[in-house]
Amino acid sequence: MAHLNGSQSKGEHTLQSLPKSSVFTQNLPPDAAFPTPKDSHDAPRQTLGPRMVKEALYTYVRPDAQGEAEILGVSQRALQDLGLKEEEAQTEAFKQLVSGGKILTWDAEKPDEGIYPWAQCYGGYQFGQWAGQLGDGRAISLFESTNPSTGTRYEIQLKGAGRTPYSRFADGRAVLRSSIREFVVSEYLNAIGIPSTRALALTLNNGTKIMRERVEPGAIVTRFAQSWIRFGTFDLQRMRGDRETLRKLTDYTAEHVYGGWDKLPSKLPAGEAKTTHTDVKTGVAKDTIEGSGPEEENRYTRLYRAVVRNNAATVAKWQAYGFMNGVLNTDNTSILGLSIDFGPFAFLDTFDPTYTPNHDDHMLRYSYRNQPTIIWWNLVRLGEAFGELMGAGSNVDNAEFVEKGVSEADASDLVKRAEGIIERAGEEYKAVFLSEYKRLMTARLGLKSQQNSDFDTLFSELLDFLEAYELDFHHAFRRLSNLSLSKLHSDEGRQNSADIFFRNDNLPKDGADSRVRIAKWLEKWSARVKEDWGEDDHGRQEAMRAVNPSFVPRSWILDELIDRVEKKGEREILSQVMQLNLNPFSEEWGWNAEEEQRFIGDVPKYKGMMQCSCSS
Repeated sequence: MAHLNGSQSKGEHTLQSLPKSSVFTQNLPPDAAFPTPKDSHDAPRQTLGPRMVKEALYTYVRPDAQGEAEILGVSQRALQDLGLKEEEAQTEAFKQLVSGGKILTWDAEKPDEGIYPWAQCYGGYQFGQWAGQLGDGRAISLFESTNPSTGTRYEIQLKGAGRTPYSRFADGRAVLRSSIREFVVSEYLNAIGIPSTRALALTLNNGTKIMRERVEPGAIVTRFAQSWIRFGTFDLQRMRGDRETLRKLTDYTAEHVYGGWDKLPSKLPAGEAKTTHTDVKTGVAKDTIEGSGPEEENRYTRLYRAVVRNNAATVAKWQAYGFMNGVLNTDNTSILGLSIDFGPFAFLDTFDPTYTPNHDDHMLRYSYRNQPTIIWWNLVRLGEAFGELMGAGSNVDNAEFVEKGVSEADASDLVKRAEGIIERAGEEYKAVFLSEYKRLMTARLGLKSQQNSDFDTLFSELLDFLEAYELDFHHAFRRLSNLSLSKLHSDEGRQNSADIFFRNDNLPKDGADSRVRIAKWLEKWSARVKEDWGEDDHGRQEAMRAVNPSFVPRSWILDELIDRVEKKGEREILSQVMQLNLNPFSEEWGWNAEEEQRFIGDVPKYKGMMQCSCSS
């Protein structure tokens, strides 16, 4: 078993001593067919489903381990964040946990005690069309745990541990290929500061044969998040007209996921919203707002705004760091704004706003450029689910409204109010998105301050020439971080320095248009850097290297990693790549210098901007 470094501090707890809870199952309605853990545990597994589950948000269901478990990797960063001791990953209890071999928190002899695993019920819009009930078809939550040193509660979950009532026609399994991809990317996103679900362990089910496009070995990712609730969890209740369950879910989200109603954003002041427009390359809104209008806000509106703000900030980070989820359906959009459910994801290689990593996305719905728009589209669907509660205004706790809903006489006003709230939330979404995007791009370009002209003069022009000359998005920032301003005092120096943006095997000729254009940009950029840093070029370089990763888990790297682990039986390569993955801002990692440089160097020819399917 490989251990993956990434943190110097250590957890203090064992699996047994780690505080555990089941707040989700204690506060929300269970599947009526199996209302208690014992009902589910005593039932033959095949009777659990797949089937339709109504007026419920989960079903108790146990993992179904297959094959001989081999732990391929454990993230030390994840161990630390959960509060677990490093050596705990060596124990038999840990192996049983991450392989689904044993329920560690429930005893059939004491059925009224302990915590029983569950699978969540939700629906979703997929590629813009309502898909009905979906749910955790292969994910089973084991328990919640709270790290005593941080107070953060996580829901720990196995992905690929067997069928649930929500598996539909699937087998409830995950293949090694997709499991490696999720294990790597979720920990990487966290390492560069993008909100994400996390991965604790990757377990190979030796001996299993899972049919996808081909026969593949099965695996399990042990993953965790502050919450696994998605927009689709609300979508399903709205589409079914289940007002009672929808309200329970919404109250739970505010009280237990967001930490209480008092933690939500304060009411917006009255005022007129300003119009905005969107940059076609980045999806960035190019204006801000002034106020929000006079309509009444209740606590459900404030919850909706919190969700809007979190998702706006996360998608801004995706755009700033060139990450694409690949399939942003509403069941893949987190109520907390976490990056979640990694299928055909990818990072940009060369800068192409129309690129989608999903080879089934023929309409480019989930392309890089469209991500901000699609997340807002998903938020509008969530706003429709929240609509009755937000539109009720101060009447939301009226006994008649709680029991029967809006009266026919009040329906028009309620709809108008809800539509106004969603429209104003859209302006807030744009403002938060723009603020976070500008903050990140300012830092990535080595600036301390923001000027209005930076957006067009520096941000947009950089992306324009990266696209025009098919240049590497990530290398542009990292190599700029290492560039000394002393080389930019003359036009000749600036034209020579333009080489940093190009592949070594494709440098432009002296005096080429590309050199001239980039040299002009470097002149403007260096002038702005000097305004903020003066002569402290070393400080600027250090600041840039701290926000511009040298390592990015690109698609070609992941494909090679999968091939070497799955086909060639190399086990250490996973832990070695994860050293880079968990410490992506470093220059060297004490592994193999030649291999390190290869993984952070130019993308091999014909391996850039790859696509893959949703199949996993």
